[in-house]
Amino acid sequence: MPWHAHLELDYRRDAAQRTVLRHAHTGPLRILKSLYPEGDGICHNVIVHPPGGLVGGDVLDVTVQAGADAHGLISTPGATRFYRSDGPPTTQQVALTLDAGARLEWLPLEAIAYPGCDAYNTLRATLAEGSEMIGWDVCALGLPTAGQPFDRGSLVQHLEIPGLWLERSRIDATDTRLLESPLGLNGQRCLGTLWLACGAALPRDRREHLLDVVRAVLASGPSGLQAGATCPNPQMVVVRAVAPLVEPLMALFQRVWGTLRAEAWGLPSVPPRIWRV
Repeated sequence: MPWHAHLELDYRRDAAQRTVLRHAHTGPLRILKSLYPEGDGICHNVIVHPPGGLVGGDVLDVTVQAGADAHGLISTPGATRFYRSDGPPTTQQVALTLDAGARLEWLPLEAIAYPGCDAYNTLRATLAEGSEMIGWDVCALGLPTAGQPFDRGSLVQHLEIPGLWLERSRIDATDTRLLESPLGLNGQRCLGTLWLACGAALPRDRREHLLDVVRAVLASGPSGLQAGATCPNPQMVVVRAVAPLVEPLMALFQRVWGTLRAEAWGLPSVPPRIWRV
């Protein structure tokens, strides 16, 4: 029987200026203990899905609310795995809402599209004026080092900030023009998008500075990895990358995240503890 798991996270700034988390769940989706490695103002959390993957008909539904002036950082202990499906599709859907002055960091590990999967991976973020977020979405197609190429199945990815940004793609394993063409993925099997998004327009000098520092990080990336940074609108800085494997891409994104944290928010790079496990 398919599982529909729902997790609701609500970050609030209390009278003592501490970001506190209230949460509720149904089904096999949990949150680990709140951690404060940077002090009371920033709450670190890890989302855990005990089954470890999704099969036909499973749904993971995550909603996050960041209240005024709260700051939450969310990661995961492992990849989201879309397994082979012989029936209905599997779905991961994430909805993020930021109130005025809130900050949110959405930093899950990669999603893996197994051969034969029928998967939907969607994220929608709504930002009030004065709020800012850093997030990423990373996907690996198949398991090439395990001899399991992405040779059948499909993955639909949908990233949206209503009224500001929309990216939607359908990656079909039989679409060789998309997977192999230099105008598509050019044979790469890992792709990622990282963004800094703001609830109001960034001043031009701030946008250009952030682009410069991000591009400097990308220029020092490993060989075989292709990446670029742009501002698709005045409220965002977006990085896109493709690589043959997930590890170098994720390592690069972690460096970009640390740079954006420092340059945009004046915060040190304090990686979630789970990244070191």
